[in-house]
Amino acid sequence: MKEIEQKLNGKIKRLTNKTFKFDERIGEGWFSAVYFLKTKEMAEQKLPHNYVTMQFFQKENAVLCGTDEAIALLHTFAEHPDKLEINSLKDGDKISPYETVLTISGPYQHFGFLEGIIDGILARRTSVATNVYNVVKAARSSGKQKPVIFMGDRDDHFTQQAGDGYAAFIGGSTAQATHAMNEWWGKEGMGTMPHAMIQMFRGDVVAASRAYHEMFPEDELVALVDYNNDVITDSLKVARAFGKELKGVRIDTSRTLVDKYFLRNHHLMGTFDPRGVNPELVFALRKALNDDGYSHVKIVVTGGFTEQRIEDFEKLGVPVDMYGVGRSLLKLNIGFTGDNVLLNGTPEAKEGRRYRPNPRLEPVEYYKQER
Repeated sequence: MKEIEQKLNGKIKRLTNKTFKFDERIGEGWFSAVYFLKTKEMAEQKLPHNYVTMQFFQKENAVLCGTDEAIALLHTFAEHPDKLEINSLKDGDKISPYETVLTISGPYQHFGFLEGIIDGILARRTSVATNVYNVVKAARSSGKQKPVIFMGDRDDHFTQQAGDGYAAFIGGSTAQATHAMNEWWGKEGMGTMPHAMIQMFRGDVVAASRAYHEMFPEDELVALVDYNNDVITDSLKVARAFGKELKGVRIDTSRTLVDKYFLRNHHLMGTFDPRGVNPELVFALRKALNDDGYSHVKIVVTGGFTEQRIEDFEKLGVPVDMYGVGRSLLKLNIGFTGDNVLLNGTPEAKEGRRYRPNPRLEPVEYYKQER
């Protein structure tokens, strides 16, 4: 979190709407459920002097993310935001089921129409941050922390990249695939070569790697070696061509393919699933590299990795040095709820809900929204 903290007079300044680039139509109610808009009108006409407290919670053990974004939303689009009383936990905080993470107090008509949008922000960002946190945790279950790269660009709408990349950073990912994913915290995207690069060299991994190394000499050379579905052969070819300059190889074998190494060694078959990036293939690749004098070459694996799959690899001691993970990190498993729990200073909530004060909440100072 230190990389995104902005200091002002010795205090941490939260990220503002200048970071988030909000759609101006939020203020017109375009993204709010219609019943919230109707309630806003009713409060203005029938109960103009109401003062409510709305609290937000979810039902899992999770890593909170989205609070800065939600607060920036309020400071930008609520009416008289400087008069609202906001208390919040911070992005990156570990949270428990039903724990209050955010409270907003003021006249309902000034902010209530933003309830659903805040729920959605917190749900998505917290889901991604929690998913990444769990994957990062799985990647150190063998005792050594393995880097995790967030590669979710192809699994979701591009407009979500900045927020999801930030949430992945909060969850503990080492790097993100696109520049947009790094936008909110000031870094650049990370990546080496796709299959398209090798295709243009007609499957010649050495030629593609040489061209890459000439074009981007300051990058660490990591060769993609599964294009020909023969990762050990191609890894050794690249290693022999580049020696110490080769820093790593990446395996991204399709889950529908069996690597040619196993087709040449039929005696190995029958006791495991030989498809895709499997433990036996990684063990065999590590041994081949070591036996040929290339123990310095790291192994990166990508393609359908999940928390459980990484945990299984780590328990088996599979010699992976870095994981690339995408789709599984974008599943939205956490939903937030906003409830009005106090009315004019006294408890008033739907049956089954109640005001849950949280001593961990910190008051949020108002800042003038930036345009």
